[in-house]
Amino acid sequence: MEDERSRSLLQLMMTEGLVPSKEEEEKREIVISKLKNIVMAWAKRVAWQRRLPKQDIAASSATILTYGSYGLGVYNSESDIDALCVGPYFATMAEDFFIVLYNMLKNRLEVSEIHCVKDAKVPLMRFKFDGISVDLPYAQLKVLSVPENVDIFNPFFLRDIDETGWKSLSGVRANKRICQLVPNLEKFQAMLRCVKLWAKRRGVYGNLNGFLGGVHLAILAAFVCQCDPNGSLSSLISNFYKTYAFWTWPTPVVLQDGMLQPTVNPIKTPLSMPIQLPCSPYEYCHSNITKSTFYKIRAEFLRGHNLTKDLWKSDFDWHNIFEPFPYTKKYTRFAKIFVSACQQDELGDWVGWIKSRFRCLLFKLEEVQGLCDPNPAEYIDMDVAEPNVVFYWGLQPGKTNNIDIESVKEDFWRNISNGYQGPFGRIELSILQASQLPKYAQNDTLTRKGTKACWKIIDYNQQRIPVYSRHLPQYVVGYVSTNGDPEYPSAGC
Repeated sequence: MEDERSRSLLQLMMTEGLVPSKEEEEKREIVISKLKNIVMAWAKRVAWQRRLPKQDIAASSATILTYGSYGLGVYNSESDIDALCVGPYFATMAEDFFIVLYNMLKNRLEVSEIHCVKDAKVPLMRFKFDGISVDLPYAQLKVLSVPENVDIFNPFFLRDIDETGWKSLSGVRANKRICQLVPNLEKFQAMLRCVKLWAKRRGVYGNLNGFLGGVHLAILAAFVCQCDPNGSLSSLISNFYKTYAFWTWPTPVVLQDGMLQPTVNPIKTPLSMPIQLPCSPYEYCHSNITKSTFYKIRAEFLRGHNLTKDLWKSDFDWHNIFEPFPYTKKYTRFAKIFVSACQQDELGDWVGWIKSRFRCLLFKLEEVQGLCDPNPAEYIDMDVAEPNVVFYWGLQPGKTNNIDIESVKEDFWRNISNGYQGPFGRIELSILQASQLPKYAQNDTLTRKGTKACWKIIDYNQQRIPVYSRHLPQYVVGYVSTNGDPEYPSAGC
């Protein structure tokens, strides 16, 4: 019976498209291979620009390491590729990565929609390569030659790395350590695919909205695999919900690796759900969980447990666990967040910036209203001419039914207007009754792909000026957009 339950779950994964086809696998492998060749050529070009000796130019190299869903082996046909560019000591982020490599990528026929996200916690480039979205941060090692499969746990390669490099490497290091620590990688991957589908369908996936991100779910799943090393897929899923339905938060979730780890005292952390990264310096995963989202995540863990505690019932059906969350049945009122921009190519920037500040809006709504459920689904109002994205957040009956939404909007506007470098769009906040929801928002599918934060796409009609090498007079390393003002170039992005 247990094997039958596992087989039926695997079949559901195939039906839901959670497992990529051979063609999809090969397509991504080709993208990674091409990126490795590009950054290898880039390292040698920069070495030549630096006037390094011929033998050093020949020896210089860079590489690409993958992480995220692709690195963990749990991607599907719609997944992005999270890839880290690891470069040598002489290749800087400001000039060589964001100008030289940027221009090399931009000139490739396979590359489109290239953006730079410079002011993020982990600066990166974002683009599409043969139609597949790629996030590419950078880490600079203090070596001349970076091996193709560099050991990112070897102290030799990690010496004197700056803070930005550490942050860029943390995703790759966490991924590799998780894969090393699980007793059965295939079962872990199958389990994580299911858990991610559950989290997305039930509206508890997405760090920006205050829910669980990919690394959170990976560590939670890996912990259950460690506790039940011989468990079948069906029993692992059941134990996942049982474990976290009754977990005594804020006790941290810590993977066991046979070594004594310096665990931070949970009393000293403000996190509601501390989940520790499985590699030095053993910090807790970044989290935006609030009072409202903590309540919902725990409620969904408990629901999952109630549905899987008896796998042997004759009427058991995995589909029940993955039913979309019924927002329109659960809530009678919604906060509508309407975000728009004048131009389509400005919308992604504006929406991404606002989403990065959602936690502040959630705190304010909790303060004036009580519990709020920030549905991660994004909709488009087709009756509005300007490009737009609309969010509908469920509101629990709270302190009052008369929310001063204008004061909430003013407070949030002050927050989002501080630091944004692109053209400002529009944002409107309002309160709707469930009966006032448009038809497009009454379909609780939660299958829409989210908008990522990004910086403005270059307008190629703008004035663009060459950037000259500091090491080779008259040699152009790339071009930057001036936004119409040659005094203030925007560094190519």
